[in-house]
Amino acid sequence: MSIAVTILGNSSAKPTASGHPSAQVVNVNEQYFLVDAGEGVQRQMARRGISALKLRAVFISHLHGDHMYGLFPLLSTLGLYGRRTPLRIYAPRPFGEMLECFLRLCETNLPYTPEWVEVDTTKHQIIFENDSTEVWSLPLRHRIPTAGYLFRQKEPALNVKKYAIERYDLSVKQIVDAKRGEDIVLESGEVLSNDVITYRPYATLSYAYCSDTNYSARLARMVEGVDVLYHEATYAADMRKTAKERGHSTTEDAAKVAKMAGVGRLLIGHFSSRYKDLSLLLDEARATFPATDIAREGETFLIEPKPHKE
Repeated sequence: MSIAVTILGNSSAKPTASGHPSAQVVNVNEQYFLVDAGEGVQRQMARRGISALKLRAVFISHLHGDHMYGLFPLLSTLGLYGRRTPLRIYAPRPFGEMLECFLRLCETNLPYTPEWVEVDTTKHQIIFENDSTEVWSLPLRHRIPTAGYLFRQKEPALNVKKYAIERYDLSVKQIVDAKRGEDIVLESGEVLSNDVITYRPYATLSYAYCSDTNYSARLARMVEGVDVLYHEATYAADMRKTAKERGHSTTEDAAKVAKMAGVGRLLIGHFSSRYKDLSLLLDEARATFPATDIAREGETFLIEPKPHKE
């Protein structure tokens, strides 16, 4: 039960010969989610061996082209692949107008339904949930309404410790009751406290995606303790004024958020095309938060739980 993040693109608005704009595939418990969809996203997925038919949902941070211009070609291709199940697209307003125009003028006979779910970019709230996973919106500070996304695994069911089953000769009913969180009363009258005889098989994991945004202490509080944080670092530290004016962050901003939030690991991306050598950006971020890496295009970052030891 892991989380895997595959970087499909880490560049900002201006095209480059070697990089692609923002897009990631987040795999939570074998559920595939596309996060942002810059140009060329479907080709990038094909290069990384990720089938577009596996996508459970799409999350768009905001409506700038470098984050969503690859979405509509992908929707068309899914029709060619024969997708039948609806595809939910979580995005800020007015994405619904763009989707309606696309369906009316370009694709009138898709064999599935793209469903827009509006994301309120002012609220930190659950927007997606199933038995094993939840996704929260993260209000970001950009030039237009923008949201980040926080992916969290839900707590796994309780397991009963083997020693307790053997020592107290627990029945099937008692084991089932313990897994539901109940204390167990033995025939002798002894009460076995649930927290003594059960355990969670693994710790839950979390991943936060934050692009594009100015520095935000509020954001740091919302992503507190996540295992991995992706935070844009469009500019080096000496361009802090430009970053603030354009609704972006510097390497130092990203590292400061990671440090304040106490995250396990920081990935930086969304780099300006002016930087041919990313080592400067990495060194700057690591000066404040050593557990920092470049979200390099094509790499997959695996977040794995530590198994419980009885």
